[in-house]
Amino acid sequence: MCNDSSRGHLLEREASKTVEQRILSDFGYFGHFLHVNAGGRAGKQHILVRLYRAGGTTSQRFLQETVPISSASLSEVLSKLEYEGLVSRTRSDQDRRQLNVTLTPEGEQAAVECAKRNEEFESRMLSVLDEDEKRDLAHTLDRLVDHWVHIEQEETGGKRCRN
Repeated sequence: MCNDSSRGHLLEREASKTVEQRILSDFGYFGHFLHVNAGGRAGKQHILVRLYRAGGTTSQRFLQETVPISSASLSEVLSKLEYEGLVSRTRSDQDRRQLNVTLTPEGEQAAVECAKRNEEFESRMLSVLDEDEKRDLAHTLDRLVDHWVHIEQEETGGKRCRN
């Protein structure tokens, strides 16, 4: 918790930064906060919710294409979920090289609970903003994402650095 003197020091330090430095510093804090408080980029809860929103069954390939982690990491997460009895993996009838991932009844229940917690978290984290401010912020962030993707493509010759 911040007391008045530490808060004053923090405000003084922030005032010496440029606006750009403050924004980028805030983005760093937001990234850290979301990682710590919302379970990282693609933890077990994210996979469960993704499966639930896909109707309870999807291919492992689809998950790989839509989750920002390596195939080895995805396989490890799915193995843990399988061990916990939350998903099952079976070979696809259409393409025996492919695996289908299916929520078990316990997995579906866990996914519903995770989705509910996610919605509550998202609502709480943005509750300080009214609907117009949320729309304006989303629009501004969309512009930044487009700009950063353009910069990334220029610097990497069109290749994405990350998923």
